[in-house]
Amino acid sequence: MTYTQIKWLILLLPTFSIGLWEYFRHTFLLPYLSMEVGNLLSPVIVFAITIVFLLKLFDKLEQIQQELNEEKAELSALQERTKISKELHDGIAQSLFFLSVKLNKLGKQADLDNNVHFIKMKKTLHHIHQDVRQAINNLRFPPVETNFNWTNTLLSHIKEMESEHSLNVDLNWHVNESLLSTKDKIELFACIKEALMNVVKHASTKQVWIDAQELEDGWFCLIKNKTNTTDLVTNPNGYGLQIVEDRVQAMNSRLDITIENGELRILITKEN
Repeated sequence: MTYTQIKWLILLLPTFSIGLWEYFRHTFLLPYLSMEVGNLLSPVIVFAITIVFLLKLFDKLEQIQQELNEEKAELSALQERTKISKELHDGIAQSLFFLSVKLNKLGKQADLDNNVHFIKMKKTLHHIHQDVRQAINNLRFPPVETNFNWTNTLLSHIKEMESEHSLNVDLNWHVNESLLSTKDKIELFACIKEALMNVVKHASTKQVWIDAQELEDGWFCLIKNKTNTTDLVTNPNGYGLQIVEDRVQAMNSRLDITIENGELRILITKEN
């Protein structure tokens, strides 16, 4: 039923109700009801009949209006995402590309192609560029439910981090991905990526422990590593962990970041 049809029904239903009641009263009930009683019953009966149908129509009207508002909000969000992706493409992505070209030129001029640190620098720049390109694609196309295996994606990323950054990740994952919504998968994967990158940048060792378990009404994910500094927790400008905090809030979960016995512990808890 369309929005216009509902409006016409709301306008015409009282008229039809009054007409049907008057016809029924004068045709069948006139010998049994006096004119005074019939006049008193008319507004009551018409109101009762009308309100039963009108309440349902009003509910349907509100549902249609809510769907329209949601569509407008999704369209606005998609337009904003497209705008941001264009800015990323025209700004950061292009700058990274030109930086890569200059770095390759420098490598040839200074004969650094066999230098270990130079090779790592090139790989890091390449991955940053890939991450930006992936972010652009993600912004252009809103995340939808898919049949991809999220757990395998996580394992592949961990294996890649171990290979490229010499990490040693002790993974103990016991959360069925069916418990994770699409939003949970996107945000949790980003949190784990950021936590692993923090280990690469700041940790005293390359050992990482990831423990994820199901709860009675939800799940938790604990990421910990050895550290010899509290700056990551106490520094208000710690951008990396701020990103983790924002993403945890986005999936309506709780974040606890602590240092215990020389270990940085990032605990994400989701209760349904």
